[in-house]
Amino acid sequence: MFSTDQQTLHDLEFAAIKLWLEKFCIGPTALKQVQTLQPRSQFQMLRQELKRLDELRQVRVHGEKFPLLEFEELLQEIKLLGILKAVISLEGFRRIYQASELVNSIVLFFENSLFKYPLLNELIGDVYYTKEITNEIDQVFDRNGQIKDDASAELAEIRARIRVLRNQINKNFDKELRRYNKDKVLAETLETFVNERRVLTVLSTFKRKVPGNIHGSSKTGSLTFIEPLVNVPLNNELEFLFDDERKEIHRILQALTGLMVQYKPLIEAYQILLTRIDFLNAKCKLALEMEAVLPAIGQHPAMQLKAAYHPLLRRANQLASKPTFAQEISLQQQARMLVISGPNAGGKSITLKTVGLLQLMLQAGLLVPVAPDSQMCFFKQIYSDIGDNQSIENELSTYSYRLQRMKYFLGRANGQTLLLLDEFGTGSDPELGAALAEVFFEQMYALKSFAVITTHYSNIKLKADELPQARNGCMLFNEKDLSPLYRFALGQPGSSFTFEVAQLNGISKQLIEEAKQRLNQQKVRLDKLLSGLQKERNTLLAQNKRLEEAAKAAERSTSLHEQEIQKLQHKQSQVAQVQETSQRQLQAGKKMLAFIERFNATSRKKDVNTALFQELTQYLRLEKSKQTIKKKAPLTSPTQKPTKKEVQRAEKYEQEKIKIGSKVQLIQTNRIGLVEEIKGKQLSVIFGQARIKVSLDKLRYLSD
Repeated sequence: MFSTDQQTLHDLEFAAIKLWLEKFCIGPTALKQVQTLQPRSQFQMLRQELKRLDELRQVRVHGEKFPLLEFEELLQEIKLLGILKAVISLEGFRRIYQASELVNSIVLFFENSLFKYPLLNELIGDVYYTKEITNEIDQVFDRNGQIKDDASAELAEIRARIRVLRNQINKNFDKELRRYNKDKVLAETLETFVNERRVLTVLSTFKRKVPGNIHGSSKTGSLTFIEPLVNVPLNNELEFLFDDERKEIHRILQALTGLMVQYKPLIEAYQILLTRIDFLNAKCKLALEMEAVLPAIGQHPAMQLKAAYHPLLRRANQLASKPTFAQEISLQQQARMLVISGPNAGGKSITLKTVGLLQLMLQAGLLVPVAPDSQMCFFKQIYSDIGDNQSIENELSTYSYRLQRMKYFLGRANGQTLLLLDEFGTGSDPELGAALAEVFFEQMYALKSFAVITTHYSNIKLKADELPQARNGCMLFNEKDLSPLYRFALGQPGSSFTFEVAQLNGISKQLIEEAKQRLNQQKVRLDKLLSGLQKERNTLLAQNKRLEEAAKAAERSTSLHEQEIQKLQHKQSQVAQVQETSQRQLQAGKKMLAFIERFNATSRKKDVNTALFQELTQYLRLEKSKQTIKKKAPLTSPTQKPTKKEVQRAEKYEQEKIKIGSKVQLIQTNRIGLVEEIKGKQLSVIFGQARIKVSLDKLRYLSD
């Protein structure tokens, strides 16, 4: 059973992630699921959910045409299908129709990618492709969602009578309008509609001259609205027909509702499928917006976060056009307690919060913004103590509150617990608080808990260095101006740079030296040592970076040089082939000229050239035979790398005999050169016009 508390969720801002997720929901069911979303520990179920979510993310990332999720939920319609003689409204049938078409599209999508997205495909197990529902609705409704005239014979007759009657009413009204307008008893507007009836706008002084039903007057009373007498019985009949139409439509919808009852299980499955996909799609959109992925999930407590971002911080920084720095954090069984130290405003707390929030998100079934080759796990308990919290209700100070939290943690923590403690042990006398914090640290260690802790206490840093399954780490700073680099480094504690920060803020050296005299000299030396170590680490990191860049440049240069050598060898081979061909053709030409010169064209003897022809035929056969043998001979590429078997079969290369002046051969390309210089295992060899640095193990000894 998973365990956390509201304070931890508040400390790590899990509610802000849920608010972010809410904006991607379509219907109320998915919205409610988001609002009740909590981290869990049903590991197998969580793993399946996360893999299914990642499949949908892959669909979106690869740009596949997944059906557009536009639907309204069917809760009211499903309820009505369970009531005898109930009637679903026009809007209700529109929602059912829309849902059926959408589900059909989803089914077709997964039928075409059955093996590509197996976990997503499981969602459609209770639905199937069918046109029966939409065909039934199409019998009654037109494309605009209105009841067709021919939905029933009676409705067709009623609407035909309505059209005839309306035409007669309009014809009569137009006649009366022309008549009374000619008599100048009408206002400028001539006519209007009152209670859906067409009426004349009569000047009130002439109202007695226009027989008919009065339907009211203007606010000033200067105008009277009169329905011509000739249309009164016709309009009454029209109202009767409208009532007949409403009753017939009700009967048609009731009959259609009755037909839908047989599809109730399928319509219920529509509701379940679409709301599940709605919730899943909302999580997918959140993942795409925060560039989140599914890391590898291990069976045992451990995490290796690479390129990890705090999603809320990155979103805020993006809005402010500010950079966000990725972190790499590791918690393993052999290094399960991580103590982060260093000066304030360097990113210690945000690093701790990044670990906690990403873990809560993963256990709530959300993807997380890390590199794909990161590794995470599931914890059974996650607790935090972050910030300056007080309990006003119980009249507890900050320190008392934090002691209560620590008591709560120690009473529950075990090897499946992740603890996140910011400014560990603060809130009381520094000496006494540090001693108590050290005891708490040892107790958490004994409980085999996993923890990320930030602190300024030197004894906690030393304790982390002593215990085999604890590690120190620090946030890196620029040693010149102490500006934060927002990069986490594992392996050593960080200095608080107390005196350096004071000096940068204008505190005089005299006051700083006086402060140092009042401190335990061992603490001063320790802080100075940590400060020096961090500066040295920054220098080494910069040097390593320069060396790596130089090595990459050298590797690129060597690769380009080898490519040029291979191109040159290929050209030389081509030139040699051309020369060989030309030589052969020249010799053949000379031979043929000799045959021609010996040919006797003047003699009348029949067999004077017989011997010459026999010699020529034999020569041609011999040349053809040579060409056939050459074509059948296996071609070997001078640049082809030997296989392992070829290497195993090869003789020793006698590399120990190689010295300055030796004739050697490149094993890979068979190119021959002379050794000019030897420096350890690196040799300078002249190949034609080129001088190349070559490793000894790439050469074969030929002769001195």
